[in-house]
Amino acid sequence: MELESGKKIILFDGVCNLCNRSVQFVIKRDSKDVFRFASLQSDLGKKLLAERSINPQETDSIVLIEPNVAYYTRSSAAIEIAKELGGLWSLISAFNYILPENIRDSIYNFIAKNRYKWFGKKDECPLPTPEQRRKFIE
Repeated sequence: MELESGKKIILFDGVCNLCNRSVQFVIKRDSKDVFRFASLQSDLGKKLLAERSINPQETDSIVLIEPNVAYYTRSSAAIEIAKELGGLWSLISAFNYILPENIRDSIYNFIAKNRYKWFGKKDECPLPTPEQRRKFIE
């Protein structure tokens, strides 16, 4: 996989309605064109998780990967994504200082655990629009 320099990869649960809405939210606000996307269920998603020794049974909703730098999971991934979106969204990074990671992740895990019940799920990953297709990697 050849990724353009400076791009970050968001791995997401491709069948989760909340996750898919979140991806659409990020795409609309990614004015610097930083993010690329792949589902956790895809071959690439599984490969990227394995390369980082991330257990997909423990992290099944969101992972942010900065190639050759770092990766983030759960609430830390959401905060790093919000920071990159800039503007008022970057204020979410204050949660890094206000709440310890274990508390943030407990809240995140509660939402993730109930996401299918609250928001539903699809049988398969929806296809991106032709305009969005370049943001999705395989």
